Amino acid sequence: MDAVRTCIGSRRRAPRSSLLRVVALSDGSVVADPKAAMPGRGAWLTPTVEAYELAVKRRAFRRALRLERDPDTSAVHEYLAGLQSPNGTEPERPDMTEQAERLMDN
Repeated sequence: MDAVRTCIGSRRRAPRSSLLRVVALSDGSVVADPKAAMPGRGAWLTPTVEAYELAVKRRAFRRALRLERDPDTSAVHEYLAGLQSPNGTEPERPDMTEQAERLMDN
């Protein structure tokens, strides 16, 4: 059974395996941690540009990572932009929210 986490952008719950972990570095930047193995405090984000933009708008990176000032999140945006399919659209990903909520009810 996969652990359930909450996206800092969309605030939707999903299995950990369908979210992207992001980590704050000591220089104040935030980077993607696709293998979820980097040390330090992390936060979880749905791997879409829309969720990233919501997180930036809500200042969720700063709050979730407990930072003193707004971080540089451009590396995360570049990573997410690289995940887009060649025709410029987001790759089709199944919505795991309903499944995650069913697992949480058990």
